[in-house]
Amino acid sequence: MIDFEKFAKYSKPGPRYTSYPTALEFNERFNADSYIQALNKNTDLPLSLYVHLPFCKSACYFCGCSVIYTSKEDKKQEYIKYLKKEILLLKKYVDVNKEVLQFHFGGGTPTFYDAKSLEIVLKSIRDVFVNFSENAEISCEVDPRYFNEDQMKVLRDYGFNRLSFGVQDFDNDVQQAVHRFQSFDLVQSAVDLAKRYGIECINFDLIYGLPKQNLDSFKKTLDSVLRIKPTRLAVFNYAHVPWIKKTMRKIDENELPSPAVKLSIFEYTINYLTSNGYKMIGMDHFALENDELYKASLRGELKRNFQGYTAKKHTQTIGIGVTSIGEGHDYYVQNHKDLNEYIRCLDNGVLPIHRGLQLSNEDILRKNIIMKLMNNFRLDIKRIEQKFNINFKEHFKDELDGLREYIDLGFLKIDDNQITLSHTGGMLVRNIVMVFDEYLKKIDINNQKFSKTV
Repeated sequence: MIDFEKFAKYSKPGPRYTSYPTALEFNERFNADSYIQALNKNTDLPLSLYVHLPFCKSACYFCGCSVIYTSKEDKKQEYIKYLKKEILLLKKYVDVNKEVLQFHFGGGTPTFYDAKSLEIVLKSIRDVFVNFSENAEISCEVDPRYFNEDQMKVLRDYGFNRLSFGVQDFDNDVQQAVHRFQSFDLVQSAVDLAKRYGIECINFDLIYGLPKQNLDSFKKTLDSVLRIKPTRLAVFNYAHVPWIKKTMRKIDENELPSPAVKLSIFEYTINYLTSNGYKMIGMDHFALENDELYKASLRGELKRNFQGYTAKKHTQTIGIGVTSIGEGHDYYVQNHKDLNEYIRCLDNGVLPIHRGLQLSNEDILRKNIIMKLMNNFRLDIKRIEQKFNINFKEHFKDELDGLREYIDLGFLKIDDNQITLSHTGGMLVRNIVMVFDEYLKKIDINNQKFSKTV
């Protein structure tokens, strides 16, 4: 058994490492011209496409996404017009004949758009990016409250094979506290609709750490989830960052569970799901044993990009739409978050780039280490040495000293060949990889407004 009160002392501000270096290091010196140059250099990678559809009808107080709240039809249709402009502009700079291995609709609420609008966007993508792999992973985030058969027909016709449903929690009191109301029957109906149209890969997003949650209430949510039994589950630690997201200020912080309660919820979730046919992958995801993500994790080849975990090989992500992020071997790039700036750039025939980052060789080395540990809970030291021509223990002498506390507690083991995290160490993987983050050495993390690691 874990001593949660003792374990909870490791709850401190820290990055989630969706990227390394993190988005805090992105800067406006990396502009549209920088992006074009980077695209010309990163020619050896197949493509992933991410399209951001930012609109929602109402606020869910827990949400950390880049969202525009509206019900105005003209605003939605104007956005489609500018998406099409961006796609045609990208055609000038991206090799659109490269193979597309992944495509993802994110938001906001992609299913906020009606079927006809979704089809317009999808046709615009397919008319330009013509080489979708037969085995491409084509996915969409779905709000079950806004999902109907006409939309599902369009998604089916354009080859979608994975849907991710935002569930979060089935408890009525929790739903009231976060302003997100959806019944079990509603979610069940949405999943049944997807399955009728041949969608075999269903993901649920759950969140622990929401206001009014406790272990008993979350147990009931998990029982309900198992009645539907999705293929995959993402069980996220709620990141309370009201200084970044104004809607989070509507949450009563006195109703948030303590770090010890959150840990007890997550430990129960791990034990419950793994005893019911799921395998834990990465930091916070679960998949059935025959899922390709679990098989990739066994090989130590699980990867993560801005679209989530994947078993596909490394790709170059092309971000499309307001606030979307792209990634190559040695760069990150982000579109404008402000819709008016996004529109202004495209009206001037310029890619709507707000900021980005050119990675140094040291960045790339540390990115490899951090992402391997985050995704697979182990690192092949010899492979890193060969790939980057370094002596690992000399290069990372200070970092290995910084891991001593976690080694002494049994959270990880290090020998000449690999670093391996224990089950408990996996729950603290963000803390562990922070040791390898060069940029954290230069800042006071308590002043950077990161979310808590536990």
